[in-house]
Amino acid sequence: MRSDSRLSRMLHVLVHMQLLGGTETSDTIALMLKTNPVVVRRTMAKLKQHGIVSSEGGPGGGWRLLRAPEDLTVLEVHRALTDASVFTLALSADHPACPVERAVNARLSHAMSRAEAVLAEEFGATTLADIAREFQPAG
Repeated sequence: MRSDSRLSRMLHVLVHMQLLGGTETSDTIALMLKTNPVVVRRTMAKLKQHGIVSSEGGPGGGWRLLRAPEDLTVLEVHRALTDASVFTLALSADHPACPVERAVNARLSHAMSRAEAVLAEEFGATTLADIAREFQPAG
């Protein structure tokens, strides 16, 4: 099963942008993430749509944080990247008339909803600045 690392990768980029205090190009970000600049532009565009970053073309252009790190939460970044659940567990739909399948799905749905609420609370309480403060320079 493929995992989705966009949140972790974009938080990595955003913290670097905050620490460096400037503009980063798609090429620079792509090198950091070992990916293609087109993938970076596509992902950063989602953050731009949610007012997290801006972009400027041409020489000296690139991506810039629009929000203060103290005002930008992990939850906001997550929601900018996807509206999907953080859990990739799927419920069975093989036998919708079966009371056992319905009971299993009800129990799993309830547990996943509760877990997602706790995770959203934690993501909502964690800012980019909180993560940057945890950064320990090598050396």
